[in-house]
Amino acid sequence: MGPWLVTSDEIRDPQTLRIRCEVDGETVQDSSTAQMIFGVAELIAFVTRTISLEPGDVIATGTPPGVGMARTPPRWLRDGDEVTVDIERVGALTNAVRMDAPMGGTG
Repeated sequence: MGPWLVTSDEIRDPQTLRIRCEVDGETVQDSSTAQMIFGVAELIAFVTRTISLEPGDVIATGTPPGVGMARTPPRWLRDGDEVTVDIERVGALTNAVRMDAPMGGTG
């Protein structure tokens, strides 16, 4: 997460943002927050029925279609892959995938 933080005065409608994900330069997801099953306001309202949100809290919402087993053929992240997520008017974040053991491994 990070390195940017935006406030509601900078993004009036969070349901109109393009969101993209690239793995090693290949676009694997290209969608919009308008496609979310539950909108941002609805998610916040649901969560705050049971807990009080504090500055710095994060609500994880899932991901657009186009990853992992949903692809044909399936595509899994591998050690060394570079993943970039870009959200319109927020910014892009790039991370390298690091795995200590093969998936399903114990060490």
